[in-house]
Amino acid sequence: MGLFKKKSKNPDSKKFRREMAYAVSGQHIKYVTENKNGVDEVIGRNGGLNIRNDEFIVYASADVVFRCPIDDLQIWELMSRDGVVLTGPDAEHGGQMRTVIAHYVYYRK
Repeated sequence: MGLFKKKSKNPDSKKFRREMAYAVSGQHIKYVTENKNGVDEVIGRNGGLNIRNDEFIVYASADVVFRCPIDDLQIWELMSRDGVVLTGPDAEHGGQMRTVIAHYVYYRK
């Protein structure tokens, strides 16, 4: 009976967070922004989204710009599906809550 697994629709569940993290993992990103004082600032360029040791990692500008445990991460795609919004305690910056937006590289098909 395990042929068709139901996807979780509750964004607060661990299952949903893991499904979304693995769905966007491996994406190449053009740039990463963070909203500071009502202004979107670019905090990194040319990188990727990865998962290592149950942590979601945003790598850009030859540095880790955001790192959060998957179970604590809130994640959703932009309506245009050109990027992803990530919110959670950033282990790379002392555990402070941050929201970053990673914009995917556009590949012509």
